[in-house]
Amino acid sequence: MEVGDGSVPVRPVQRVVIVHGYESSPDANWFPWLQAALEAEGAAVTVVALPDPDNPDRASWEDAVGVALGTPDAATVVVAHSLGVVTALRVLAALPEPWELGGLVLVAGFTEPLEALPQLDGFLAADVDIERVAAGIAERTVIRSESDPFVPPAASDDLAGRLHARLQIYPGAGHFMAEDGVTRFPALLDVIQSR
Repeated sequence: MEVGDGSVPVRPVQRVVIVHGYESSPDANWFPWLQAALEAEGAAVTVVALPDPDNPDRASWEDAVGVALGTPDAATVVVAHSLGVVTALRVLAALPEPWELGGLVLVAGFTEPLEALPQLDGFLAADVDIERVAAGIAERTVIRSESDPFVPPAASDDLAGRLHARLQIYPGAGHFMAEDGVTRFPALLDVIQSR
């Protein structure tokens, strides 16, 4: 299944950092496809390999993302999926000011505990200063599905509101995983390239 039609004109970006989620890896879902598509346009792409993704540790995940991100700038875009969203937001919130980020695209994003995944409650115990984070990001987009079995639509909608982000909804895309048939994601590529 492809999400979106890939019809927006191409505009290359310089650097993209992709953050996967819980029980995932850099070679899962649509991450390899997105990396290849962006690299074909000349972007430097890092898909962060988060340590022990089946048993996430907040500090080690944030360290891994922080190392991969380094110092962001207007030519950098961060893409995060699921639990990677919370991690990316926390790393951005901890950056010394001033900083800027060209774009942030959050797929199946949330920040609060999820009824469907109570094992992550400890990881999600502390909120993020999202309003502070939003101020340093030029373009913000939250992407969700109406059929996500883990993240309620209201959780992603709340995140989009707090970030003052554009909200894009793709019915039937589930949690945007290979198990949902999402292995290519042209709509996400469009968002990154059209920022």
